Amino acid sequence: MTFCVYLTHPEVQIDPAIPVPEWGLSQTGRDRAAHAGKLDWAAKIRRVIASEERKAIETAEIFAEPFELPVETDAAFHENDRSATGFLPPPEFEATADQFFANPEQSIRGWERAKDAQTRIVRAVKTAVLNSPDSDPILFSGHGGVGTLLKCHLMGVPISRKHDQQGGGHYYLFEKSTLNTQSAGALDWKRL
Repeated sequence: MTFCVYLTHPEVQIDPAIPVPEWGLSQTGRDRAAHAGKLDWAAKIRRVIASEERKAIETAEIFAEPFELPVETDAAFHENDRSATGFLPPPEFEATADQFFANPEQSIRGWERAKDAQTRIVRAVKTAVLNSPDSDPILFSGHGGVGTLLKCHLMGVPISRKHDQQGGGHYYLFEKSTLNTQSAGALDWKRL
């Protein structure tokens, strides 16, 4: 199997005074990110690509360092654009995220539509795969929202939050060919 890994950043230092894309990992998040490098597939990775958000870059750097792999960044891998609301307290965020996934053709409170975010992340992953040797496994370091949208595409199922991770710091492996066939079957988030 020629595979890729989608890895979401673990715990962050939440600071409502700082824009969400600039949040970094907490110490717990850093420790959990380091665990990714110890998983059975880790040493096979040949390319690491991260969202341009700080927490995703830090996750990628922690993973890549022991393998002496460079970390590439690409803005197309960012989380769904939620800048219209900025930071939301957890209960309000969860309710808004529920609406985001339940209404993929609509902008919820000014957020990027789920359908648009899905198109963007799928296109970005396809481009990365096309620009890599077929035999090279790739790790994508990103976010739960767009990671779930990618997962729905790979499985060939409608967008739904039931496919979301529970908390951060999860991953799934997928075969490169399923980007086109959408036949990945059940992809389960695995916790770091």
